Amino acid sequence: MGNENIHQGSRQGDSPHIHTIQNAQRVLLKLSGEALMGNQSYGIDPQTVEQIASDISQVVTSGKQICVVIGGGNIFRGINGFEMGIERVSADNMGMLATVMNAIALQSALEKHNIITRVQSAIHMHSVCESYIRRRAIRHMEKGRVVIFAAGSGNPFFTTDTAAALRASEMGCDLLLKGTKVDGIYAEDPMKNPDAQKFSTLSYRDVLNKDLKVMDAAAISLTRENHIPIVVFSICQQGNLPHILNGNGEFTFVSD
Repeated sequence: MGNENIHQGSRQGDSPHIHTIQNAQRVLLKLSGEALMGNQSYGIDPQTVEQIASDISQVVTSGKQICVVIGGGNIFRGINGFEMGIERVSADNMGMLATVMNAIALQSALEKHNIITRVQSAIHMHSVCESYIRRRAIRHMEKGRVVIFAAGSGNPFFTTDTAAALRASEMGCDLLLKGTKVDGIYAEDPMKNPDAQKFSTLSYRDVLNKDLKVMDAAAISLTRENHIPIVVFSICQQGNLPHILNGNGEFTFVSD
């Protein structure tokens, strides 16, 4: 496929995308575990978690409903465990448990901002958090609470990107926001190639055909089937999340 659906540079003519973002009332934020590390090489950086919680609280106080899917790569990544010799299902289960730790850390930070938050895990652990129940999660958001979905989809062999697409579909979200360390989707890793081409808008098919790796193919296909646009942006800058939801800042918009 050619580049007819790929736009670079200014956002002239992108007003429908901006309108879609500004009018989204229920959104899902996908955070990688690595986003919680800050400048550390491992674990959870409290200052970074506080910054993300502050941004989410601004979204909530603006009247939008928000839920979060969080990864666990800052603590344990299932595929890495598998490569070290751990049986794949066991390794993926360990990775799911890491996401629960991250979810509880983010919940604690949000509650310091007086944002009522619920963690719902796809793996039952009643003494730690709620189990995932779709209708209960929707009701929480309708009451202005933040819901953090932990333990991915509860199944091995599926990434938290796929879990994010699944939960966004189940919750009836208007947008899936993917917070990364860069301000959009690039043809190459901009950390390795500063001259890498950045895309302003893409179609789902472009992402798959060009193998852009921003999310796995299952996640892209699921959002495509359920007509959920994806916005890829940098979560590292303070205030960027609410800024993006106002239709401002730098990002890549993926849709039909």
